[in-house]
Amino acid sequence: MSRSRQHASWPVTALAKEYPRGWHITRHRHRRGQLIYASTGVMRVATREGIWIVPPQRSLWIPPRMEHELHMEGQVAVRMLYLDPPTSAAYGHHCRALAVSPLLRELVLAAVQAHGDRHIERMAMLAPLLLHEMQVAPETAFRIPMPSDPRLRRVCQRLLAGTHRAETLEQLAARAGASSRTLARLFESELHMSFVRWRQHVRLAHALSQMSLGHSIKTVARDAGYASCSAFISMFHRVLGMTPTAYLAQVASADN
Repeated sequence: MSRSRQHASWPVTALAKEYPRGWHITRHRHRRGQLIYASTGVMRVATREGIWIVPPQRSLWIPPRMEHELHMEGQVAVRMLYLDPPTSAAYGHHCRALAVSPLLRELVLAAVQAHGDRHIERMAMLAPLLLHEMQVAPETAFRIPMPSDPRLRRVCQRLLAGTHRAETLEQLAARAGASSRTLARLFESELHMSFVRWRQHVRLAHALSQMSLGHSIKTVARDAGYASCSAFISMFHRVLGMTPTAYLAQVASADN
């Protein structure tokens, strides 16, 4: 078998790309499953299942043929693994945010280098351990769910586009062509959370992105609309189960 045909038949292939701040990759899908990881920088990934903030200590599993789009929150070095359909089956049919251990990080980077060098033997040795580490990686639960109702979707997209806005549900309802009572009911029935809690998740996701880019907790708290750092820290701990300082320590650990 020729080197090129062997390369095409690998169950795992890898790709590295660099993107500037603000770059947007429009909605698309792949025949293969994809593990997407930012070795530096922060991504926002949107699918029909929700929106994920992906900093360097997390990766996102996107199953085959799942439409998705990417927004680069800063200058981002993206590392992607593509798994053929039979190999993808073990990782499920829904998006999953996976924690990136130091070993998984190094395996992803080594796979990208081996693929770029067309080093068949090295890739063959890396792949089994890489696939195993993906299977045992802890799943992180935080995501922003997205609705299917077009009225609620318009409201959610407006909130996502302007995390600093403090519009009331009544003001948003007037723009969406629905009553505030209808929107409140849709938040509960489609997203299983109140309007206030959903907007809180959006602001928290933005805060995670800004913190991963090096912004101070005080600045992030102010931008998220909190009158004090203590109120922001309390919300952060309630939702994520850790303080902002502990989160930043995780980010620093992932970067080392």
